[in-house]
Amino acid sequence: MTLEFRLNRPDPTAADLDCVVVGLYADGSLAPSAKALDQAAGGRIAALARRGDLSGKTGRTAMLHDLPGVKSPRVLVVGLGDAAKFAVPQYLKVVADAVRALKTGPVRRGLLTLPELPVAGRDAGWALRQAIVAADHAAYAYTATRTVKNGDDGLQALDVAGDAALQAEFDRGVSIAAGVELARELGNLPPNICNPGYLADTARRIAKEHEGVTVEVLERADMEKLGMGSLLAVARGSANPPRLVVLRYQGAGDAKPYALVGKGITFDTGGINLKVQGGIEEMKFDMCGAASVFGAFLATAKMKLPLNLVMVVPAVENMPDADAYRPSDILTSMSGKTIEVGNTDAEGRLILCDALTYTQRFEPQAIVDVATLTGACVIALGKFAAGLMSKHDDLAGELLAAGENVFDRAWRLPLWDEYQTQLESAFADVYNIGGKGAGAITAGCFLSRFTEGQRWAHLDIAGVSNGEGRKGLATGRPVGLLAQWLIDRAG
Repeated sequence: MTLEFRLNRPDPTAADLDCVVVGLYADGSLAPSAKALDQAAGGRIAALARRGDLSGKTGRTAMLHDLPGVKSPRVLVVGLGDAAKFAVPQYLKVVADAVRALKTGPVRRGLLTLPELPVAGRDAGWALRQAIVAADHAAYAYTATRTVKNGDDGLQALDVAGDAALQAEFDRGVSIAAGVELARELGNLPPNICNPGYLADTARRIAKEHEGVTVEVLERADMEKLGMGSLLAVARGSANPPRLVVLRYQGAGDAKPYALVGKGITFDTGGINLKVQGGIEEMKFDMCGAASVFGAFLATAKMKLPLNLVMVVPAVENMPDADAYRPSDILTSMSGKTIEVGNTDAEGRLILCDALTYTQRFEPQAIVDVATLTGACVIALGKFAAGLMSKHDDLAGELLAAGENVFDRAWRLPLWDEYQTQLESAFADVYNIGGKGAGAITAGCFLSRFTEGQRWAHLDIAGVSNGEGRKGLATGRPVGLLAQWLIDRAG
């Protein structure tokens, strides 16, 4: 974990910590803990707000030092915005902005009082849980392959205001934060480290460290026996052998499991259809679907949810080579359906189709696949919403509601049969691309052909999985959505 968390509700005036974080609304009114500190300090905080030295605008921060009557040497005041409009996005933003203000500097342990705030439509347990997730996300720094300077360690721990009755929600928050962090770390690691074998080793470590978790890793020979010709074709050009990684969590006896399937292209050159349009340097993020289902699985195991869960990750590197698969090749998938390759850079769906077929042996209650599948989804929805496709209105509704709950949102795109005509082939059962129009949807249509009879949904996370540019980091989305969906299923 980036931060150590502790559930605590001390008197904020007597908290023996490096800093206490309190809130100030735009109209100058103080949140409860801020009021307590203000009274102890003889009205000092309110006076500073009245003369304009403190701002209540959303996310603005100001550090106050050595307030009289307050044991902590520092008080961070964070702006909360309009009290009448204080809803989920504002709440998560002010928590994150407060932690970012403390991320570097002398504060090692602080008290976050913001979970005491009323958030429109949410209860105290939700506020506590999501504060932990947002705080850990804001404090995250990638260091795996960077030299960290001595003393540059900044904030290390947060006490989070909450009553002992909320211990279960606190524990869930810590678990989900760990899952988000794992997803981010896997996404951020370079492809010469995070390859298919590394993902397999990560699964083995999770199984070793968590009760009720088992792991199975299928090698190339195992997949050949199963007839996974589509997945194996994508892997042919790489020196790194493919893996099919399977994690199982048993928390509900013999109940049928839920299944998460994640696209694990650990680096995507485009294959023979080499990416020449730019952006190839960001293709280590093409395994963020796999990273997110790893994160959601870890969170589930840590929360010990009373359900069964299967995670399946086809882990492959897509490289050009003398043995690489080609446009016009005909592949035979595990399902028996044949696929004409129109573009080797539409490889994610080719590994997912075999993984989806394999997943059906577990007789899941529902399957959700997660993939950085199409640039078309980024064009359609940008960086704020994942694309959701399903023929099952109830399942789509569950996922959309989960995303809205934790502000990890998705938007539903149609999956009408009319779009299937774009995948027709004269030489095989299906073409792997659908042309220029509706690229995200036709990718979903392709996957739907391998999930017939299943309660299935597809999440295209190409827009939300990572930031852009040299310093863009993996976001960990949609671990929050998936974790909430599984919490809802557990009851």
